[in-house]
Amino acid sequence: MNQLSTYPIGTSGKPWGAAEVAQWRAQQQPSRHYQEDVVSVIESLQTDWDVTTYGEIQYGDDYFTLYALQSKDWDPDLPCALITGGVHGYETSGVLGALRFLTHDANAYTGRMNLLVIPCVSPWAYERIQRWNYDAVDPNRSFIESSPAQEAAALIHFLKPLKTQFIVHIDLHETTDTDESEFAPAKAARDGVVFEPCPIPDGFYLVANAAKPVPDFQAAIIAAVQHVTYIAVADENGCLDGTPMAARGVLNSSVQGVCADVTNAAYTTTTEVYPDSPMTTPEQCIKAQTVAVCAGLDFVLSR
Repeated sequence: MNQLSTYPIGTSGKPWGAAEVAQWRAQQQPSRHYQEDVVSVIESLQTDWDVTTYGEIQYGDDYFTLYALQSKDWDPDLPCALITGGVHGYETSGVLGALRFLTHDANAYTGRMNLLVIPCVSPWAYERIQRWNYDAVDPNRSFIESSPAQEAAALIHFLKPLKTQFIVHIDLHETTDTDESEFAPAKAARDGVVFEPCPIPDGFYLVANAAKPVPDFQAAIIAAVQHVTYIAVADENGCLDGTPMAARGVLNSSVQGVCADVTNAAYTTTTEVYPDSPMTTPEQCIKAQTVAVCAGLDFVLSR
């Protein structure tokens, strides 16, 4: 049943102003460390990868350097792939999956494909296990011109001279129970709208661009990931996350401003792992992300 949000910040039916954003921000305290968890791994890879700093985010007294890892000896004659993680900082396996791919799987593509990996797009949110950034803005709706999110704007600027080179882009995400218990009510409160509950898909699924879904590409990833974790099935209305299921474990989305659409790549997808299930583990979630990346890259290389 639809209801006005009872989120503890703001007034039901009234969008947040600066005071409400400041109240929300004050509640977001760091509980893990970008430098220790992410940057230390990136620094250990400098021998094998060209590590680039493509921007710096400043939020209050906090500064975060943004990192990209690029194949050494980038060959303009090879196809190019982009892998991104941590657009939503709380989606842990996206960040750890990108790092795991770099450390365990990427060497298999040397001399076959140019790789550009952004392990953690949103470090402020990563540290706070949060979906939004410091300004209560969702980065994964902000990959647009004049972006309101520093994280998205920095990545757009960095990729601009490269965006036509990519043939494939895989963006690593999770769908968690807190999407419905915390983040959806917070969004309704922030926007001053009615909170509309939506069932959380139980299992792994993919989000394709409705304008260019590439069903065979999505199916190849689903076929590979099913050996690691289970695939989500449609709810009683035939939907995944409120959208009609287009194929097994796949929904086609028309949502604008998402990271998966930041380039002109022909093959794009957003992964969605479900880490809150008692039938999976954190390790399986990370593995599902790396298997999804490898299956997507292998599919493109086989065309």
